[in-house]
Amino acid sequence: MTFKSAFAAIVSVGVAMGLAAPASADVLVDNVDGIRVDEDGKIDRFTGLWIDDEGTIKQVLDRGDDRPKSTTFSVDGQGRVVIPGLIDAHLHVMGIGFGALTLDLSQTRSLAEAQQAVAEFAAANPGRPWIIGRGWNQELWGLGRFPTAAELDSVVGDRPVVLERVDGHATWANSLAIERAGVTAQTRDPSGGRIERVAGSRTPSGVFVDAASQLIYKVVPEPRPRERDLALQKAQDILLSMGITAAADMGTSLNDWQTFRRAGDSGRLKLRIMSYAAGVDAMETIAGSSPTPWLYDDRLRLNGVKIYLDGALGSRGAWLKQAYSDDAGNTGLPLLTPAQLRNLMSRAAMDNFQIATHAIGDAANAELLAAIAELGKTYGGDRRWRIEHAQIVAPSDLAKFGEYGIIASMQPVHQTSDRLMAEARLGSDRLDGAYAWSTIAATGSRLAFGSDAPVESPDPFAGWAVAFTREDAEGQPFGGWRPQERVSREAALAGFSADAAYAGFADGRFGKLVAGERADFVMLDRDPMLAAARDLRQAKVLETWIGGERVFSSGE
Repeated sequence: MTFKSAFAAIVSVGVAMGLAAPASADVLVDNVDGIRVDEDGKIDRFTGLWIDDEGTIKQVLDRGDDRPKSTTFSVDGQGRVVIPGLIDAHLHVMGIGFGALTLDLSQTRSLAEAQQAVAEFAAANPGRPWIIGRGWNQELWGLGRFPTAAELDSVVGDRPVVLERVDGHATWANSLAIERAGVTAQTRDPSGGRIERVAGSRTPSGVFVDAASQLIYKVVPEPRPRERDLALQKAQDILLSMGITAAADMGTSLNDWQTFRRAGDSGRLKLRIMSYAAGVDAMETIAGSSPTPWLYDDRLRLNGVKIYLDGALGSRGAWLKQAYSDDAGNTGLPLLTPAQLRNLMSRAAMDNFQIATHAIGDAANAELLAAIAELGKTYGGDRRWRIEHAQIVAPSDLAKFGEYGIIASMQPVHQTSDRLMAEARLGSDRLDGAYAWSTIAATGSRLAFGSDAPVESPDPFAGWAVAFTREDAEGQPFGGWRPQERVSREAALAGFSADAAYAGFADGRFGKLVAGERADFVMLDRDPMLAAARDLRQAKVLETWIGGERVFSSGE
């Protein structure tokens, strides 16, 4: 997902900078019902945490253990449930922030609802020269086709409108935006992209898929630094309130990195960010010849690079071995040739950058697995090759995930959101390798779970519930969709904590709640190991702590 910058229209907003750095202190957090992934990767119960003045755990305390006789502060947990700080292994930090500040169409359930939302937003923001937003999904609308520029023109024709699809792989624009971009019937489809056309002609119809979106976004004004700072603050507020203490930011631009650095320099960066640059050029510009060191007490590091190999199922851009069942002749959009893929991966690997490659369709996953097999022979050591999404994999390719230390970075909520669409796109006989969490884990591949927010809500408890049920919020389908691919409740917790940290080379720093790691934890109103899936989805975060500092409280 790429939430392209388009927010210079956000004006006259102040950035509240009220997050002061705490004084260092030795802290005892006691009388808690603690749950953690211990040193051996097992679920363990504890009752207290002794934290040193650097925000690192000195000792995990059980009920019968002696407590330290003197600490600077002592916190009575009042029997609350404590779990490790949750880690989202794949999201888009600035996309979350900008998404919260612009037009959100993710809750619309019809084209008419979307048109009404666009009209109301435009009327409420008469000073914005561009109407920018995201979240539309023609599949949820039951439209059976892409929306058109004319359908946007009917509600806003005096200003350009640019709206990103929910998965970030298509853009809906009105006629004025298309005109400003200089796109005409003579404009060719770019490599790795597709301009949707009016039937029977070459006139652009209003939707631009994958690389074609850049034809529109090249003329959209970039947000200014103060707008970026506001978006980062908003994203942090959202994530901390959900118990997310760390995240892998997939597709960090140079401007994003500078925003993170400004927050770190001023003490406003609370969230831990494992960053993956938006392409090799951005990687080299940000970090130079090797990954950056950990900065701001383990709050920021440029780990590696995010590479796109194909598009998404919703826009029929995922690269498939056979044509889409609902679009004969279309096998999707490979965004790189095999040679281009290997060249980019080699450029990153030779300087020890970690490589995280987006692959959704079975052809894309097969090509990426083959590239890893080849490069793994050249670039040894602890590479932790990451495959992002790995949604549709040919059954014959699944065993390959266990080779070369591959990490499957997957998003459980995609399975419930995409289930009906995946059945329509592929047909029931091609789903044996779809969202195959249990099978991939059984090969020895490490699962790192995330949300892909703002494509989906970053709520980790919804993802946790889906992981061990394969059911949606309404409990459908009963017993789970392809239930053999469920993982255990404990494995799901690891996927959102210890294994997500491992996937970002953060193991030993945070993720487990063990002595020597950072004291990142969350206080909840219920026990997630005992709650039914429906109740787990309703879990309320009472407090979020990062590095021994309370950074969120539901009472404030």
